[in-house]
Amino acid sequence: MRMHAVRMILSGAALALMTSVAPAQDFHGFTPTGFSGDMLASDALSAMVVDAMKASPPKNGDKYVLAFANLDRGISFCSKVEKGILANAEAAGIEVVVADNNLDGATALTNAESFINRDVDYVIEFQTDANFGATIMQKMEAAGIKVTAIDIPMPGSTFFGANNPKSGYMGGVYLGQAAIAKFGADKVKEGYFILGDLPQSGAVPAMRTGGQLAGFLAAVEGFPEDHVITIDTKNTLEESFAQTNNVLGRIPEGVPIMTTAINDQATTGTIRAVKQAGREDDLIAVGMGADELATMMAEPTFIASVGYFPERYGNFLVPMALSELAGNDLPPTVLMTHVMVDKGNVCEYYPGFECVDGAGLEIDFPQDAFEAHLAEIRKSPDMADALDLIPSE
Repeated sequence: MRMHAVRMILSGAALALMTSVAPAQDFHGFTPTGFSGDMLASDALSAMVVDAMKASPPKNGDKYVLAFANLDRGISFCSKVEKGILANAEAAGIEVVVADNNLDGATALTNAESFINRDVDYVIEFQTDANFGATIMQKMEAAGIKVTAIDIPMPGSTFFGANNPKSGYMGGVYLGQAAIAKFGADKVKEGYFILGDLPQSGAVPAMRTGGQLAGFLAAVEGFPEDHVITIDTKNTLEESFAQTNNVLGRIPEGVPIMTTAINDQATTGTIRAVKQAGREDDLIAVGMGADELATMMAEPTFIASVGYFPERYGNFLVPMALSELAGNDLPPTVLMTHVMVDKGNVCEYYPGFECVDGAGLEIDFPQDAFEAHLAEIRKSPDMADALDLIPSE
């Protein structure tokens, strides 16, 4: 089995936020693949607007109007995505209409209809309910509006966001190997793994939580699968807290409690529930997103998170919209590259936080096991329409 040592301490200039599909056409220094993730200069963004207007004149006078439907403006990850979109739009000299989907499919549909009535030039969708994606896209296509969908795919749109299988697997491996380092292999196998899921978002985000479980089981050989407890977090801290409280009674006193979830907020909810129960000494947690770093740095049991860099999403999304308005073809899928962010390397990615000497873990990534996991995902009938979202390695 090929094992890759992964510590991922990189300089800011080598942050490796390249995407993972074939290169696309250069547009004023931007390609959605191979892009550094740094915000483009306003001159480049303004030049994109000029070229885009030649191909697709604005529908509302002399300025483009983009629409952004945010997943939930109260979630830190989402607020960082929104801030980045607005900063890029301001630099480009275009308007953005923002709506809040409030983690609700029916609200997302209403917002989409308002964008159509507003006759916007382009839509960026961040909505959680897979059951509403097709309906929203039918309406957008009928109105002739192009769409980029963040993290949850919508048929006919460009997908931008997480490399779900890889990010999940990385987090699961890190959690498993860190748990062994903390508790010992034999003790870990007596413990329980709480996995914070998000079933309402469909098969694609499920590749993230499926990867978390597969990575953990690859790291902890022989872990009893009946010691895996899955909870529906509904993408929130509050629901994760409540559901963890509901299941803690099933876990014997004194055994390890290992947890990770769909995002940092859900991970934090489980941490708070375990602390409230007075069982913090038994806990070890890994997040997903690295957007709650203050919490991670303050909580001894919150040891690491998989970096998604939401503050850089807008640096991709606005140029992608302008490129498509200019008549350039976008790849169907643009996936972020992820890294493990822990207390030992956090300052390398986020200089506002100090690295902790001696913290962090150098993990051995089981590459062969991961590639076998990818092969199994591709066989699933649920993924027949989403094979572009599954990386090759």
